[in-house]
Amino acid sequence: MSTQKPIRRITAPQITKRKGGDPIVSLTSYHAHTAAIVDKFADFILVGDSLGMVMHGMESTVGVSLELMIMHGKAVVRGTKRALVVVDMPFGTYEESPSVAFRNAARVMKETQCGAVKLEGGARMAETIRFLTERGIPVMAHIGLTPQSVNVMGGFRTQGRDEDTWAVHEEDARAISEAGAFAVVVEGMVEPLAAKISRQIPIPTIGIGASAECDGQILVLEDLLGLNPTPPKFVKVYGNLGGQIEAAVKAYADEVKDRSFPGEEQVYR
Repeated sequence: MSTQKPIRRITAPQITKRKGGDPIVSLTSYHAHTAAIVDKFADFILVGDSLGMVMHGMESTVGVSLELMIMHGKAVVRGTKRALVVVDMPFGTYEESPSVAFRNAARVMKETQCGAVKLEGGARMAETIRFLTERGIPVMAHIGLTPQSVNVMGGFRTQGRDEDTWAVHEEDARAISEAGAFAVVVEGMVEPLAAKISRQIPIPTIGIGASAECDGQILVLEDLLGLNPTPPKFVKVYGNLGGQIEAAVKAYADEVKDRSFPGEEQVYR
């Protein structure tokens, strides 16, 4: 009889308890095989709507559908055992009303078996966050630069450069925290403001282009692997998979052309 303990997934309340503790590690993933690798190191994996740009060549995240998020969410959950899996609610699936948000979030939870959803917006989404959490859906919030609002913002603009706007962002953080969000992504925000917000609210802040004082960090996996030729300023590139993939594909093409592939080891006799 095996004495090995079963692997238990990290839960949203466990992430909340990490406030002020060991830094929370997070990355995005959109498919099973990369998720299985990330699962060894990440506390939570975000199936981000950034997949629209990273995997499907969209100009922004606005065109991502609920069905697309569910498809990729299923793959990531299948490929993982340990990390909490959080799935983004795409644009147009939660803003109309709390009841619409609940219906769509419940579908995401049921069909993907993920552990939480994420939605963008601060004080304006507090009512919806409270509605969802009171009905059993853990919600991760997202403030600062919110990519789904890119058309209103006029582009991907760093938030908080004007100190007169800080109070708005601080109120966003307070409102979503009081509404019941278990954590909040703070994106594209000037470092002093992100650090201040991290000290002010009782839930973990997850930085991306924010501050090392955040309770955790998240990056798009493809960015840190060097698959994006023009990564944002806040990305540190930890690998050069783009160059390695190009070299491997070129070597394969060359060997096909000179008939050295397949070789003796790759054929059946």
